[in-house]
Amino acid sequence: MTTPPDLRDSAQLAAYRRELRGVAKPLRYTGIAFALLGVVLAVMQRNWLPQMPTVIPMAAVSLGVLNMLAAIVLRARYHQQRMRP
Repeated sequence: MTTPPDLRDSAQLAAYRRELRGVAKPLRYTGIAFALLGVVLAVMQRNWLPQMPTVIPMAAVSLGVLNMLAAIVLRARYHQQRMRP
């Protein structure tokens, strides 16, 4: 890996933030999509489909939360490895 960026320099800090934003991006977006799907399913179950089991919206929201947590862990590990000289 390359040398750690100097985070006191504003140009390097901006570049590192852009770099870090790209880490685990698909995983974060998948987590957001699952969470939104869970919310939509919960609203549908509440208003139009009361026969739908409650576990379905809960499972979708749980998958979203797990994806977001995994993305947080990946970003933290990437940052930790990137800051190592």
